Amino acid sequence: MSKYVKNLVVQDISRRLAGIQDAVLVNVVGMTANQTVVLRRQLRDKNINLLVVKNGLAKRATEGTPLGAAFDGAEGSLAIVWGAEDFVSLVKEVTKLDKGTEFAKFQARGGVLDGEHLTPEKVKEISKWPNRQQQLGILLGQILAPGAKLLSQIGAPGGALASQIKKKSEEEGAPPQA
Repeated sequence: MSKYVKNLVVQDISRRLAGIQDAVLVNVVGMTANQTVVLRRQLRDKNINLLVVKNGLAKRATEGTPLGAAFDGAEGSLAIVWGAEDFVSLVKEVTKLDKGTEFAKFQARGGVLDGEHLTPEKVKEISKWPNRQQQLGILLGQILAPGAKLLSQIGAPGGALASQIKKKSEEEGAPPQA
């Protein structure tokens, strides 16, 4: 490939990855064309992008960007995966595909989060974190818990008093027992 063509490819990769802060590197070498089509469709349905890149060209394209750290020590052809609702959701999906049997050659090889290089082990560790929706659920539960506790404490004495009044009224309306 001529230097001119390489520069055009580097510019195209830079354009596609502009504004992307976090991504995961995966290995898709050895997958059949049909498997690749199915994989891309599954990822696209979850708003995840996959771009197969040559390592050297990707290093040049991401030099000076937060994604540059992802290619430290990377070798061979890789695919860069980005998108999803948040980074943890992306990592969860990549890890699920890595563990699955449908795409045997698919393998997480690292990534970058906030400009920090991630090893494959760190990617698997991040997949156990709660994603954005789960974090919002946890936060909402923590916000609502004190209010729910206060409501139950306020309502409990009133409920006990109402129960006693009802019991007393039933006793007065009942026929005398012998």
